[in-house]
Amino acid sequence: MMFGVSPGWPVVLVDGQVSLRPYRRSDATAWAEVRRANQEWLAPWESSPPGPWAELNSPSAFRYVHRDQRRSARRGESMPFAVCFRGHLVGHLNLGNIVRRAFCSAYVGYWVDSRVAGQGIIPTALALAVDHAFGPGGLHRVEVNIRPENKPSRRVVEKLGFREEAYHPRYMHIDGAWRDHIGYAMTSEEVAADGGLLARWHRLRAPAG
Repeated sequence: MMFGVSPGWPVVLVDGQVSLRPYRRSDATAWAEVRRANQEWLAPWESSPPGPWAELNSPSAFRYVHRDQRRSARRGESMPFAVCFRGHLVGHLNLGNIVRRAFCSAYVGYWVDSRVAGQGIIPTALALAVDHAFGPGGLHRVEVNIRPENKPSRRVVEKLGFREEAYHPRYMHIDGAWRDHIGYAMTSEEVAADGGLLARWHRLRAPAG
């Protein structure tokens, strides 16, 4: 199966100093540095195999992560992006579990380096990804599931206008236990009048007056 069979993939998306692009093998060192520096910031929210954080997030571990991402993207099941700010890798965003036909939906997961958090990077990245999903990506619906305690991540989707639509008890095994999640969703019709999610985000960030 050839790479790029999924509609709209691979692709590079850019808005100002924020960009989304497919991962490269050469990202191993930068990815490992960011992940290792953010253990306390990321570990409580992620489902990961047992083992030391430093080993699970080493440059050698990235090779397996990258291989799995490429395989999933080739099958049309995901669109994994490196999130970059001013040209540097600072996070991750994935449109995953893509289902086509009558559903045309995907789940989104993301994280960002705590050292650049609060600068609008992930809301911009998410808006870029959603607009691409609803356009060239050929999707109709995007879902995000977040633990209730993860307030920074919830703020991202709430600022962008994702609709809270479900509460999932014991949804996923994370950090040693089955954790509840809040389900948020958005369909293409909900942002069409705004000219897309990125246009909505720009208007929200514009100074009043």
